[in-house]
Amino acid sequence: MVITGALESMEDALLLDVKPVGAITVGGGFPPLFAGITDKAEGIGEKAQPNLETILKLKPDVILMSTKFPAETIEKMSKIAVTIPVSHLASDWEKNLNLLAELTGKQERAKEVLSKYKSDAAALKEKIGPALKDKKVLAIRVRAGSMFVYPQDVFFNPSVYEELGAAVPEIVKGAKAQQNLSLEKLSEINPDYLFVQFSEEENKDTPKVFEELKNNPIFQSMNAVKNGHLYTNLVDPLTQGGTAYSKIKFLEAVSQSSIVQVK
Repeated sequence: MVITGALESMEDALLLDVKPVGAITVGGGFPPLFAGITDKAEGIGEKAQPNLETILKLKPDVILMSTKFPAETIEKMSKIAVTIPVSHLASDWEKNLNLLAELTGKQERAKEVLSKYKSDAAALKEKIGPALKDKKVLAIRVRAGSMFVYPQDVFFNPSVYEELGAAVPEIVKGAKAQQNLSLEKLSEINPDYLFVQFSEEENKDTPKVFEELKNNPIFQSMNAVKNGHLYTNLVDPLTQGGTAYSKIKFLEAVSQSSIVQVK
């Protein structure tokens, strides 16, 4: 099996302990996050630039790729082997995990994982849901030197608003895709809880952007920052947010954070 373009499938593979023969590289190498499944894998190109020649040499039986790819790329891949476009939408997280489980005979493992997650999520919501209900909660990503928010069904938003029960802010309701967020707008929203994902790989031209942001008086004046409710990289910054692995790791991190002590 080869995984190209879909970091979502890489996360599912990590959770089910599936080792692809070829996998996506980030900045020319395999991220430490995926070390457990890429020890024998060959790099087959960056997320948006699959190397067809390398994939062809690997003679895969199945190619998993992202639905973000244009139709012509998917068509080229399907000439090499059976190609399955994997959804990048967070709402398809269960379907994606079950797809990989069926392809690799790991259905029982997937069933256990999903069952445990759902019971843990329900218990956590009961514990901290009431504390978050009247609060403004926002999850953002800093990439290419800018801040971004995402639609309600993308990134860690389903975890924050559905699983934890926080109210959905207007800016998230109105987002149709990844949307730029200015510091002034963030300050106007003035979240009580702020989750930030920041990866140096995604900010190579502006590696100090988040440090500068944290030192900015406008940023420091927000409730979340003043009250110690700024949560940076609670989970690995490369995690996509809308996968079983991301959701489980986020849930674990939140349950061990200061949020659970809030009354």
